[in-house]
Amino acid sequence: MTGLDLLTFGEALVSLRSTGPLTAGGALTAHLAGAEANVAIGLARLGHRAAFGGRVSDDELGTFLLRQLRAEGVDVTHVVRDPERPAGLMFLERRTADLTRVLYQRAGSAGSALGVDDLRPALAAGARVLHLTGITPALSAGAREAAGWAAETAARAGTLVCLDVNHRAKLWTRDAARAVLTPLAGHASVVVASADELDLVGAPGADEDTVVAGLLARGVSTVLVKLGGDGARAYTREGRRDAAALPVTAVDTVGAGDAFTAGYLSGHLDGLDLAGRLRRAVTLGAFAVAGTGDWETLPRRDELSLLDSRQPGDTLR
Repeated sequence: MTGLDLLTFGEALVSLRSTGPLTAGGALTAHLAGAEANVAIGLARLGHRAAFGGRVSDDELGTFLLRQLRAEGVDVTHVVRDPERPAGLMFLERRTADLTRVLYQRAGSAGSALGVDDLRPALAAGARVLHLTGITPALSAGAREAAGWAAETAARAGTLVCLDVNHRAKLWTRDAARAVLTPLAGHASVVVASADELDLVGAPGADEDTVVAGLLARGVSTVLVKLGGDGARAYTREGRRDAAALPVTAVDTVGAGDAFTAGYLSGHLDGLDLAGRLRRAVTLGAFAVAGTGDWETLPRRDELSLLDSRQPGDTLR
């Protein structure tokens, strides 16, 4: 894995999607899911060398997950196959036209058994960026220790560490998340959060300006606040910059935040300035929401300009 651009790790899930209420039955389609896997795929599609680490089940479902990652060009050299634990499952039901509901079956999964020793070879190989989310530390005490160790080790080695808060209320409470993520953010160069997650890396109830000022004072270089359809804003020591969302018809918002992060990190790896990084971030976010799936509609590098000058219903011939 010499020359990696990005290393990320966490739990890759088998996502079973339904077009209607799960209680009504019907067909389910299997997909790869997981925030960290989404980011790795987003970067690989843009031509960056991305690797995913973690544990997957040593059965057909684990093989399915690895096959999907490999097919997207993601390096899985250091993924561990777990012969004792099952794959984590994620069920998505389209409850109404504009409401998707998620159910998890991930307790005791292979991904939740992640430990420090699973990550040592991948960290030793090196990468320009280490991407973490607040999901992995919520899975188990071992995964929490592994995330902290990886962030501290990478930061000490001069690797850019990106932390996306990505709070999952079904995995842990806000107070539990804050107790872990606030110190974890101290190892990060880039912190990403939606507006309602920002206080999870600061004091309870603190406003945005207070949290941002605290993060920048602790050594974070960039704080990114995701605003959905309103775009995003970025804070650095030089000040604040806003970026509008690209106007698209939203079809499925699952995975949009991961796409945003992938776009930003791609811009960083390409040496773009802050405005360019934000532009690429909102571009990938727009691609994500304009189609169905966590990562399936993310662009290749030669498609980045597709949304720049088009009219609704355009057909490119």
